Amino acid sequence: MQFFTDDIATIAYEVWGEGRPVLLIHGFASTGRVNWVDTGWVRTLNQAGYQAITFDNRGHGRSSKFHDPKFYAATLMVDDAHRLIAHLGHDRLAIMGYSMGARIAALLAIDHPEGVTAAVLSGLAANMMRGIGDTEPIARALEADSLAAVSGETARTFRSFAEQTGSDLKALAACMRSARQTISEEELQRIRVPVLVVAGSEDMTAGPVEPLVAAIPGAKGVILPGRNHMNAVGDRLHKESVVAFLNAAK
Repeated sequence: MQFFTDDIATIAYEVWGEGRPVLLIHGFASTGRVNWVDTGWVRTLNQAGYQAITFDNRGHGRSSKFHDPKFYAATLMVDDAHRLIAHLGHDRLAIMGYSMGARIAALLAIDHPEGVTAAVLSGLAANMMRGIGDTEPIARALEADSLAAVSGETARTFRSFAEQTGSDLKALAACMRSARQTISEEELQRIRVPVLVVAGSEDMTAGPVEPLVAAIPGAKGVILPGRNHMNAVGDRLHKESVVAFLNAAK
């Protein structure tokens, strides 16, 4: 694990293998290792000839934790990723994000198009534009005394996952309470690099794939049959589709 300081946040990251670099941006309550190493993504990309770069978003893993929502604005989290790319000396590379990471990846492609060659947006599709609804119950679940005190399936799922990843629950609650920025169709139309949108057919958090594909010029979409928000990550079709997309985007 290596570290660099970005403004006031220290970001933990790891570089895996050799080849054309791909920056991997994990989802909420996860970490670089949980999202990308434990699910076999790093191995898959390395075997396909790509270097995988993983990191822990602020508030997660071994990166800096803050208990104030103002430190989790989307612009700050995008800046973390952008500055990591510069720190590693890359002018341009491919990016892939899952769920919260997909929003960061989309904004990175919009705000810093000169540094992105291709983007994979996974685990967040139409709801990137529509929003995912009221997040306060999830924040309260993260602050509850125990999982037993949490009601509601979605809130329990997030609390349980956060416990499994050994997360700072107060930091995650603050992150959840930050402005959950939606991205407009007008903004998405500014993306000019190849884009692949991927989500499970049963993923209610992501929403349907087709509206996001339609909003991004030239984007392609893949629907993972029978997969939901939690089990779509390591899906074989998911990996095969992304490798084929990255190979075609070279």
